[in-house]
Amino acid sequence: MKKIVLSFLCTAMIFSGCGMSNTGKGALIGTGAGAAVGAGIGAIFGNGKGAAIGAAVGTAVGASAGAIIGKKMDKKAEELAALQNAQVETVEDANGLEAIKVTFNSGILFPTNGSTLSADSKKELSQFASKMADMVDTDITIYGHTDNTGSDAVNEKLSAQRAESVAAYLKNCGIEAGRMATEGKSYSMPVADNATKDGRAQNRRVEIYISANEKMIKAAENEAK
Repeated sequence: MKKIVLSFLCTAMIFSGCGMSNTGKGALIGTGAGAAVGAGIGAIFGNGKGAAIGAAVGTAVGASAGAIIGKKMDKKAEELAALQNAQVETVEDANGLEAIKVTFNSGILFPTNGSTLSADSKKELSQFASKMADMVDTDITIYGHTDNTGSDAVNEKLSAQRAESVAAYLKNCGIEAGRMATEGKSYSMPVADNATKDGRAQNRRVEIYISANEKMIKAAENEAK
């Protein structure tokens, strides 16, 4: 386990270079060494509960294929950056490949203690679905998060319902249900201090992860031959 964590730390240091594109990072992590720590990276993101972003394909992805996927993720991340009320970042999936993380503020998406989507959030999600229409060979994982106000049971249920509401609406917008997975994280993964009002607002959020599925990986490997 120590070897996996050390490999992850070394890899993370490489990726933190100034403004390296997904294409370049894809080439670095789409190698035997990068894919070998992919499961470890996924487990860290999943709080030790297994790969949280995408499904592991079980074999190392070549550097050239990783670069091809990275280039696609670069382009899509740029398109998604135009969304309002959403933060777009690049992350790593369970295969050590580049993926996209889109974070929507739950304060915009939902009323307090509710899971019914607002009109504004439906507009944002419709635009998200439209921008994803040309990238069907991806998996989409949706996580709902809350602040620490209220009981564990209430927050677990609420966070799951919010993730499910987003998935249901995206399905209505044309995204195939089989591509999506949802999970409520309650307040187990805060990004800010729950002791402050602003911190709690940041913690109430919905995250959407976009990762290459097996079909995209195989296509990239064939293209790289």
